[in-house]
Amino acid sequence: MKPKFKRVLLKLSGEAMAGSGNYGIDAPSIRRLGEEIRSVHDLGIEMAIVMGGGNIFRGMEEGWMDRATADYSGMLATVINSLALQDVLEKMGIF
Repeated sequence: MKPKFKRVLLKLSGEAMAGSGNYGIDAPSIRRLGEEIRSVHDLGIEMAIVMGGGNIFRGMEEGWMDRATADYSGMLATVINSLALQDVLEKMGIF
């Protein structure tokens, strides 16, 4: 089957990495994401991945933190999730 698209953008919420715990990074969940990404990659489809950070940090929900500090913390949570996914994909030999 020939893929309809050559390139796709995948947006992953941070919660997808938390598994049933709804917080942190769950190793089986991130491996499962890696397998799904590999299956698309193996079709020859180029992917850009946007990662959320809500599984690690949601500072503004309770309003106790300054908005800018909460935004910076959320950006760091995104980087943490991205590094975890990158590690899994590298171990799978995707890049």
